[in-house]
Amino acid sequence: MNPATYGAIATRLLYREAALLDERRWDEWLALFAQNCEYWVPTWRNEEQLTEDPQSELSHIYYASRAGLEDRIVRIRSGRSPASTPLRRTMHSVTNIEATGLSGESMAVRSSFVNHIFDPHHRTTVSVFGWYEHTLAYGSGGWLIARKKVVLQNDQLPAMIDIYCL
Repeated sequence: MNPATYGAIATRLLYREAALLDERRWDEWLALFAQNCEYWVPTWRNEEQLTEDPQSELSHIYYASRAGLEDRIVRIRSGRSPASTPLRRTMHSVTNIEATGLSGESMAVRSSFVNHIFDPHHRTTVSVFGWYEHTLAYGSGGWLIARKKVVLQNDQLPAMIDIYCL
């Protein structure tokens, strides 16, 4: 495949992920992730440096596998998660998608995002922005997300942030 084809694949997958989150199609969203995926939202150590190790440093969110994401979705669906009740409405905008590295059957992808989150309980809207670093892996079922790192540029937020907001 040529680089443009990889870019098109990455763009399609990231747009699909955004739409599935906005439409709350949880099972289809989870199916985009490899079983051994990593989902990480690091914190800022200071104004110039992010934390580097989710195992030993503070993170906003960290799941070491898809099982953690699946558990979170179970709690969201149950209606018994105080952090997600009532469920916030989202609109994800993903831009500047670029396949930055290819290695065998994996692809590094960097993109920018602005996500709008409406909290129906408080009747407020918050926007979060930053960039994504995805690692996509090719398997028997096609391209899957093997790693998703979300870097929040505005991480001092007045609202509760959950995986479906990012």
